[in-house]
Amino acid sequence: MRSLTVVQAVAAGVALARLARGRRRLPPLRPRRDAGVTISVVIPARDEEARIGPCLRAALSDPAVTEVIVVDDGSRDGTAEVAAAAGAKVVTGEPLPGGWVGKQWALRQGVVAAGGEVVVTLDADARPGPGLFGALAATLERYDLVSAGPRFVCDGVLEQALHASMLATLVYRFGPVGPASPPPPHRAVANGQCMAFRRARMAEADGFALVRDRMTDDVALARRLAGQGWTVGFLDAGGLLEVDMHDSVGELWREWGRSLPLRDVTGPGWQAADLAVIWLTGALPVLRLAAGRPTRLDTALLAARLLLTGALRGSYRAPGLGLLLSPLLDPAAAFRLTQATLRPVRTWRGRTYPEVSGGARRARPGRSAAR
Repeated sequence: MRSLTVVQAVAAGVALARLARGRRRLPPLRPRRDAGVTISVVIPARDEEARIGPCLRAALSDPAVTEVIVVDDGSRDGTAEVAAAAGAKVVTGEPLPGGWVGKQWALRQGVVAAGGEVVVTLDADARPGPGLFGALAATLERYDLVSAGPRFVCDGVLEQALHASMLATLVYRFGPVGPASPPPPHRAVANGQCMAFRRARMAEADGFALVRDRMTDDVALARRLAGQGWTVGFLDAGGLLEVDMHDSVGELWREWGRSLPLRDVTGPGWQAADLAVIWLTGALPVLRLAAGRPTRLDTALLAARLLLTGALRGSYRAPGLGLLLSPLLDPAAAFRLTQATLRPVRTWRGRTYPEVSGGARRARPGRSAAR
């Protein structure tokens, strides 16, 4: 037991140091109507007929946006028709080449089709608010690649509780959104639901080809480009962007749980270390509390977790009872993280991709996206 206490204390020190970064994090993005540059919004979409409408309406109505491009990635529903009817430019995706994940292939084609100086990529379930695009364009005076942390929409108490518990695992591993100083490239994180970059530089780097086979494409892109000297930012845009990620608790468990470990961009050593931090500082105190045997360190860690719960209020459109109850699901989140680490899933929207090793393996680019 003494050795477990020592290991837990070390993990607690690591987790608390990461949480403490929240005191120095950068302020949230403020709306900006006048971008000063031309902006192309690129939305990769596969079978998004039921969800893409609000995203399109918001992007098309923003005066800072020059064009909205929807790359139809082999949809089997009416995604292309909905996008065209809304007024977006629809690019019919070319057949998926071997060795590519669909989203990266669609985004690469979107960059080729874009005419704006700045490209903002959005997932179909994103809901951009007024002033988001101008604000993102302004950040490119400081950053080469920036992604935005949204405010999440959850349906029901249980979905919010599970989502907040899973979100906490990211904070415990990487710290809060908006770090004052960038992490080392191998620990950089990003949110692929909303990213911005200068089109010419991304085309020159052919960035999406560099991470063509990665399921966790956003983090892979951030780490790969940071390793090449890009300045990468992950900023809080909760007041300007909302995302309704999943339709049910079951879908949240399957789909977000699938990608949370970042297994195909993280080496085995860091995977083990991250899991240890989550189990020892998040799950173990709750389990001991349930058994009626918490230690003083457990009590301190539970208090820190409650403070984090309060800090996460701004990450949700309607924070409520689910957020308050989320620490009770930390053992479940730790289990799902472990399960997805040991048994990775590489299936998405009817496509199955071959397994790849962790870490940032170099992929050989194909034709330059600048051509």
